Amino acid sequence: MNLDGVLFFPVTPFAADGTVAHDVLREHVATGLAHRPGAVFAACGTGEFHALSAAEVGAVTDTVKDVVGDAVPVFTGAGGSVGQAIEGVRRAAGGGIDAALLLPPYLVSGPSAGLRDYALAVADASELPIVLYHRGTARYSADQVAELSGHPNIIGFKDGIGDIGLAQEIVLKVREAGTAGFLFFNGLLTAELSQGAYRGIGMPLYSSAAFAMAPEIATAYYRAYVAGDEEVREQLLREFYLPLVALRDQTPGFGVSLVKAGLRLQGLDVGSVRPPLTDPTPAQQDELARILERGKALV
Repeated sequence: MNLDGVLFFPVTPFAADGTVAHDVLREHVATGLAHRPGAVFAACGTGEFHALSAAEVGAVTDTVKDVVGDAVPVFTGAGGSVGQAIEGVRRAAGGGIDAALLLPPYLVSGPSAGLRDYALAVADASELPIVLYHRGTARYSADQVAELSGHPNIIGFKDGIGDIGLAQEIVLKVREAGTAGFLFFNGLLTAELSQGAYRGIGMPLYSSAAFAMAPEIATAYYRAYVAGDEEVREQLLREFYLPLVALRDQTPGFGVSLVKAGLRLQGLDVGSVRPPLTDPTPAQQDELARILERGKALV
């Protein structure tokens, strides 16, 4: 699978009555698509998978696929209980979706072997390609990832933990297992901040929530990253990404809340986040507006 470009994680817009605003979603995805992302990940972390019903996940993914067509791969979010995850990947496979990001199971945690079995149960349920998401209660060992990489439907690994030593071990173990074409993603919050290190250990792909809010800035960073233009890359980190991360860290869960607020500030009414996330205060929105203005001035 070719994922050449920034990985776009669109938000899920909500109307005033709380339902998914599909017309706004279409506009949001079309705007991002014009900046040539490498893939679109619908109803995943930035898309508030945790707050969507199974029917909403399917409907959001269908809308995204309708807009994107065959331009780039479309991923859907899958996760929660093993039953919910299996239903999700089967539905996505029947709807022409290209792959799924397997998010962690919620509420309960089990032994390491149980997590492996969870991933295998979902991978066995359909032929839909799956990327493992290493985050929260889903903490895979290097040996597990190497073993799972041999499954024909498990095509990649996304790190949301941030243990760089373990991530390096995982890359090496998968390579030793001889799995060809296995994909490695940096999935940390505001991944641009850590991507220089992740590229160094063999994880060249990264998710970009910033692309959903400011695709021109995220694309400028990606171009500098690919070209090895450290002057431009570091300037964007200093003047846009570092201030954004400082603002994000003021409140738990703000990674999504700020992206939605940024879109609203730029005239796209994507609505609020669903509980348990919260919207920024007026003062935080003002600071976000200043950060966006500085970032856009650089590109």
